[in-house]
Amino acid sequence: MQDLKSRLAGLASRITENNRWRQRECFNIIPSETTPSLLVKMCEISDPAGRYAEHRTMKGKEIYFYQGIDFIREVEEQARDAMREYFGCKEAELRTISGQMANEVVFKAMARYLTRKAKGPMRRMKLVMNNDLSKGGHLSSQPMGALFNYVEEDPETGKESVVNFPISSDNPYKIDVPRMVELIREKKPDLIVFGKSMFIYPEPVKEAYETVQELDPRPVIMYDMAHVLGLYGAFQTPLEEGADIVTGSTHKTFFGPQRGVIVSNFVKGHDLRKLWIEIKGRTFPGSTSNHHLGTLLGLLAATYEMNMFKEEYQAQVRKNARAFAQALTRHGLKVEGDAADGYTHTHQVILRVREHGFGEDVARKLENNNIVCNYQALPDDESFIESSGIRTGVQEMTRFGMKEDDFGRLAELMADVVVNGKDVRAEVMKYRRGFLEMQYCLPPAEACEIGAGILESVFPTAEYARAFAERLSALTS
Repeated sequence: MQDLKSRLAGLASRITENNRWRQRECFNIIPSETTPSLLVKMCEISDPAGRYAEHRTMKGKEIYFYQGIDFIREVEEQARDAMREYFGCKEAELRTISGQMANEVVFKAMARYLTRKAKGPMRRMKLVMNNDLSKGGHLSSQPMGALFNYVEEDPETGKESVVNFPISSDNPYKIDVPRMVELIREKKPDLIVFGKSMFIYPEPVKEAYETVQELDPRPVIMYDMAHVLGLYGAFQTPLEEGADIVTGSTHKTFFGPQRGVIVSNFVKGHDLRKLWIEIKGRTFPGSTSNHHLGTLLGLLAATYEMNMFKEEYQAQVRKNARAFAQALTRHGLKVEGDAADGYTHTHQVILRVREHGFGEDVARKLENNNIVCNYQALPDDESFIESSGIRTGVQEMTRFGMKEDDFGRLAELMADVVVNGKDVRAEVMKYRRGFLEMQYCLPPAEACEIGAGILESVFPTAEYARAFAERLSALTS
């Protein structure tokens, strides 16, 4: 028992140290991460975190296979309602536990849908159009990622039948729309997948939609909004522009814990209703069993926050990103994108740092100074290993209260590290102390008041709960 206690104490100490470093001493500017609010975190440790609530539609009725789940069933229904409100859509599947899984579910569903439509042997998609991985496309929509095994091989090349969007000659971060239209007409893909991981401009959904109307069978248009899900509406509204399906992860620009989501308007009577039925079936029992009910509770709380603060938060994120990009250039760093267009339309700011070292080395120098970002291969790089860029995002620090001028100071500190070779760790730690209270959610005192019962119910006895409350009070006083 003493050995166990020692090991657990050591682990707890390391967790505490890491929490303090990431939450109080660092500027976290990785564009694919966020910190959930205090109340969302409280939801995640509640009793459903250890439970199951498998269910599927059978003969028009939703059948659950466990008892004791009336509460979580109601929560899931409420979460679907809240998510439908956020997107202004008709259908929402919330049981995928990551954006990658959400994409794979759609790819599985497409293969089954096309097979059943053809009434023949099992078939894969004949051709998929997507963003090239080396041009910012996301791993999950590549043959080496979630698309693996769901698209046919080209008999001439022996490779998967995937065609990439053509890139604009004057801006490698934009799709060449006229050439894209030509390719869609020529190749007639089964599925068109928009969305990226290096994401600073809108995707030409409307133009693709107008083009596929000419084709029979019509290609399905999917938009992976993992990175920009929390900017839906302000940045782009793909369901209104013609996308059939939107997928994403709920923990990048969205306020939630780590989960995935699939939404559409495939109501009964829609031409693609059978595809939605396949999506539900490939979610469960196809890809999930337990769909992580603690984070499902957190997602409901986060979606309530998102629906309340959406417009204010989205506007500040986009203003901060552009201010950050401009400040970085003023301090001698090279920002990718079009200067005349503000460099970015999203939360992301992409830097070219090759003159100061490989992206990995520059990212490590910044991390050593408590500025956490990630290195990134740029469109003209030969490999990710020898990357020329770093990728940053303003979303997490926007939630901690940073405004345009604040990102100007952060840009100056980054330039001191990258351009001037300075050690600014102490300055960074001091500066971060001004941005510790999360915004666009309930204030900490109100969150603690509401969540006190959750925390108390987690402990086995009231005595333990009181001891915890006293310890917490002492730490925060």
